Amino acid sequence: MNVLIDKFDVFAGGFWLTLQICLLAAIGALLLGAIVAVLRISPVPPLRALGTSYVNIFRNMPLTVVMFFAAFGLPALGSNADFLRIPVLDSLFSRLGTDLPYFRFALIALVLYTAAFVCEALRSGVNAVPAGQAEAARSLGLTFGQNLRYVVLPQSWQASVVPLGSVIIAMIKNSALAGFFGIVGDLSATADQLTGAEGYAFVPVAIGISVGYLIMTVPLGTLLDRIEKRQAVAR
Repeated sequence: MNVLIDKFDVFAGGFWLTLQICLLAAIGALLLGAIVAVLRISPVPPLRALGTSYVNIFRNMPLTVVMFFAAFGLPALGSNADFLRIPVLDSLFSRLGTDLPYFRFALIALVLYTAAFVCEALRSGVNAVPAGQAEAARSLGLTFGQNLRYVVLPQSWQASVVPLGSVIIAMIKNSALAGFFGIVGDLSATADQLTGAEGYAFVPVAIGISVGYLIMTVPLGTLLDRIEKRQAVAR
């Protein structure tokens, strides 16, 4: 168990890097998932078909395959995901601006994969809004966009919070795959380094890595439980 003390700085660095990719992936997935959700409920058939196809593809594809295509397919197409080198963000998250693109590749894979589940969580909230609300808005002359903005989305948000939180928790756990696709220094890569290259026992290292993920997921899960209880009381 001395590894937890002797290599505390290594564990802390892995935790910080994992937290960064999870934070960025959560933001990206929420934005992209919201766009796909709008496509899924759009009255325009081609847009609705596009949203449905996106969800069906990524929701039924293993994340490992998505990671594989991001890590090896994008370089084969000549892309290093340089569009993610956003001036403000890469000053806050230094890995976005590095020459090694694997952090950006993992981020793209997590966003694309998680956005499909975010979309369905948002759509479940939209479905929870009584149909009469949207019909009343249409009878008042509101467009589809106005109906979403002023009537449907404000009411659906409350019903979507808990499912969205569950999706983000799953995404945090899924981020463990990133270390096996080129990212250096995250929690998964830290475990591989300590047990492989430095010869530490697996169990203490696994305990340290598990604690890192629990620090991110347990508080979020507790918060979701409280929100769910408050919503039950309100109903």
